[in-house]
Amino acid sequence: MVLRTPRELEEIKKRFLEHYKGSKTELKYKNDYELLVDIILSAQCTDKRVNMITPELFRKYPNIESLACAELEDVKDIIKSCSFFNNKAKNIIEMAKKVRDEYKGIIPHEYSKLIKLPGVGNKTANVFLIELEGANRMAVDTHVFRVVHRLGITDAKTVQETEKDLIKAFKTDLNELHQGFVLFGRYICTAKNPKCEKCFVPEFCVSKEVFKAR
Repeated sequence: MVLRTPRELEEIKKRFLEHYKGSKTELKYKNDYELLVDIILSAQCTDKRVNMITPELFRKYPNIESLACAELEDVKDIIKSCSFFNNKAKNIIEMAKKVRDEYKGIIPHEYSKLIKLPGVGNKTANVFLIELEGANRMAVDTHVFRVVHRLGITDAKTVQETEKDLIKAFKTDLNELHQGFVLFGRYICTAKNPKCEKCFVPEFCVSKEVFKAR
């Protein structure tokens, strides 16, 4: 359920767009292939870590065709410092095989096709389309979930319900709000020791009440 009034939501939206207009992912990529692999690897792993791993990965496997033919153990070795590297190595190879075999080596840009690729779920597909297409979609990661709950926008218990509430609450500019929430959560409204002195929406924060109740 959306907890803020339309006027409050508009003010929150206005401030985030002012601070993060035009923001992009911090993942480093040159094309849609590199972006999709980056996003798959970034699940429960920092962008900084992914950016350390991928130069070697993309040097050795620069495109869908080469990754589809990769040896699993070799990919595992390259990305071993990434969380859940065993599953991720398998997924990116299987994703490449499916794209090669079913889409002639061209990554689809349709949500319905993306989510059928190995390693690609709702959040990954949304992030991909937000970054590459500027799509009016919302993706909820740990940063977004934390920020919107601390701001009292929603009390949804799951990522899926939180996403629905944010779409209902803001309707437009969802892509830029997503980027803003991510960066705000990553550098200001952090999980531990948030930098409250840098917050530009302090009057909306309910975290003190939330944590006291816990």
